[in-house]
Amino acid sequence: MTNRDRATTLSPEAKTALLEAVSFEDLVRQELRLLGEDPERPGLHRTPERVANSLRWLTRGYGLTLDDVVGDGIFPADHDSMVLVKDIELYSLCEHHLLPFFGKAHIGYVPDGRILGLSKLPRIVDLFARRLQTQERLTEQIAQAIEDALRPRGVGVVIEAYHLCMMMRGVEKQNSKTLTSSVRGEFRRDLKTREEFLRLVLSRTTL
Repeated sequence: MTNRDRATTLSPEAKTALLEAVSFEDLVRQELRLLGEDPERPGLHRTPERVANSLRWLTRGYGLTLDDVVGDGIFPADHDSMVLVKDIELYSLCEHHLLPFFGKAHIGYVPDGRILGLSKLPRIVDLFARRLQTQERLTEQIAQAIEDALRPRGVGVVIEAYHLCMMMRGVEKQNSKTLTSSVRGEFRRDLKTREEFLRLVLSRTTL
């Protein structure tokens, strides 16, 4: 019986106990051995520790909630004009290959009596981007989070990103960019609101 066969026969509790008995660093050392490397050579000696710390940082969104990042950053507002924050940098890890994808998020919403502090929108992006992700799900999660936090009249989210799983491996297309969008409330029902949002997102004006 192979190690893989043994692992499949373990109960969920036994699998959890087995994982907890092995450190993150030990798993990275084993990966290096499987790649044909010597994890004890000088250049790699501290790599397991660095990789473990790096992945914990890159996936820190798992340890946060929407309440954590929004906090007391919701304020009363007596207007219903669109709020738009463009070009929010994002970095995430593709859940299929654990390779990075990166790009920009554009977020707009129409308030209904309340607005978010502007810094909270990038924090919401990071809350979900700092997890293993697909771009499609990330876009929907950001839109849903803004709905949950504010209950606005409408929300629109557009993400444009480059995926290293397409650029470094597989089809190796260096200039391909993926765009995803999620529109809700007035952004979905009202064509003029949606068009205004997309026009502002696609414009490349600079200050």
